[in-house]
Amino acid sequence: MPSSTLDFSAVKTFFASLTLQRLVPALIICAVGFVAIKGFMKLFNRILARSKVDPTIHGFLRAAFRVLLTTVVVLMVVSSLGLDATSLIAVLSVASLAISLAVQGALSNIAGGLMILTTHPFRVGDWVEIAGIAGTVVEIGTSYTKLMTGDRKEIFVPNSEISASKIINYTMAGSRRVDITVSASYDDAVEDVKTALRKAVLLPQVQTEPAPFVAISGYGDSAIEYIVRVWTASDDYWDVYYGILENVKICFDEAGISMTYPHLNVHLDPPAPSGSR
Repeated sequence: MPSSTLDFSAVKTFFASLTLQRLVPALIICAVGFVAIKGFMKLFNRILARSKVDPTIHGFLRAAFRVLLTTVVVLMVVSSLGLDATSLIAVLSVASLAISLAVQGALSNIAGGLMILTTHPFRVGDWVEIAGIAGTVVEIGTSYTKLMTGDRKEIFVPNSEISASKIINYTMAGSRRVDITVSASYDDAVEDVKTALRKAVLLPQVQTEPAPFVAISGYGDSAIEYIVRVWTASDDYWDVYYGILENVKICFDEAGISMTYPHLNVHLDPPAPSGSR
């Protein structure tokens, strides 16, 4: 295996060239360089915050800038060590197989992130549902997209999984439809129920166009089912949803309408006269 022998000898040459006189300055450059990277990253974050750049790509820009700064520091360290480029390449080639296997998942995540930025299925601040996870998009990174759920949990979803999943964006259209199903007794007049439901949806966040919709949606064993549909801004969805639910009970009580529960009516026939067949 001549190539393997050549690589091994090059690796020995690489480490043999490392002397204390070269190593100490290199370590100093490395330490100062990474401190400088932190400072430059803070400055870059301030610039991004004040700029008009789409927040969706902030994560990618930060990652790319960090890689660039790190590469500069590494090159400065290599230069201070006075290393032979051939030896350095030989060292990297020995570890290339292990590195390539380790970064397969990372590369697929980066490719997924680029696809997200290209197709724009969502942006930072959108409320989305991805692979059964619902939350607000906080950041789109090089490898992961961070979601904040309604109960303040931060979930990091791999970009490769996102690019292969169905994405539901509830914010992109700007408004959402609230669908609520309620039931009322068969004994209550249909128009009385519908009037009470129209009163229950009178919230300031409910849009007048399209107009609220109230209708019978089905006939159950113990009650008539009614559907209520209204439109509101995406950010007001849950306020409207729970507000209508609360108002329905109040309006039904004011109108004397019964909200039934499953029950069974049993009718007993009188016993047949004695001797009859």
